[in-house]
Amino acid sequence: MDKPRAFTPLEIKISNGSGKRFLTGFTLIELLVVIAIIAILMAILMPALHRAKEQGKAVSCLNNLKQVGLAAILYAENYDSYVPRGLSGGQGVLWFTALLPFLGHERDITDYRNVKIYRCPSFPRSGFGLYNIPNSKQTVCYVINGWSPSGASITKPTKLSAFRRPAATIYLADNEAGTWRPIIEDENSRELVRLDIFSAGHLPGSDSHDITNGRRIARDRHRGGCNCLFLDWHSAPIRSEEMTEEMWRGK
Repeated sequence: MDKPRAFTPLEIKISNGSGKRFLTGFTLIELLVVIAIIAILMAILMPALHRAKEQGKAVSCLNNLKQVGLAAILYAENYDSYVPRGLSGGQGVLWFTALLPFLGHERDITDYRNVKIYRCPSFPRSGFGLYNIPNSKQTVCYVINGWSPSGASITKPTKLSAFRRPAATIYLADNEAGTWRPIIEDENSRELVRLDIFSAGHLPGSDSHDITNGRRIARDRHRGGCNCLFLDWHSAPIRSEEMTEEMWRGK
């Protein structure tokens, strides 16, 4: 006696009303059509999902800068309205360590690397920076304004009243990621002096990859530009082609 035939998962039993049953299933062509439709839908949805993910990271970055701005306000209230500036030549105050007490991280007991808002979620995690150090080791993803109205490099804290147009003057911006840019692993890193802005070559429109005078502000981190914190303590994105020297020199 023949054994009952086992049905495959794709086979369906259908009755024609006369008691007889027939087997049917998906043909190879039908399966290929379904797979093609799924592939097309994925091709349409994936870019949209990627854009939504990057937009979320950009918003998180803006929030990081906003929180740093709040810490800078508290710093100014405690230091006679002065705020930290650059570190050119190895002199000055490290802004990201100076602000620790105002972020709930006491400088003498807590490592600044535990402060997550110092790192942009969109900063590249692959590739290498200066001295072939992986980008994943970057602990400071923002650069600070060390540019005076006269064009000189400022290292000492500056009084807020010295800025004539705080709402139009940038204080922090996204740090560029490139082979010429230093990776700051801790506050003893040898390249801390390259985290401030005081030259036209540092702007996102610059094509220079020079270690000292090359581009330091991210050209295309968010929406064709970078996120910035201004000296009235609001944060906003700026397109690379729209950024000017005056936004840093406060002229």
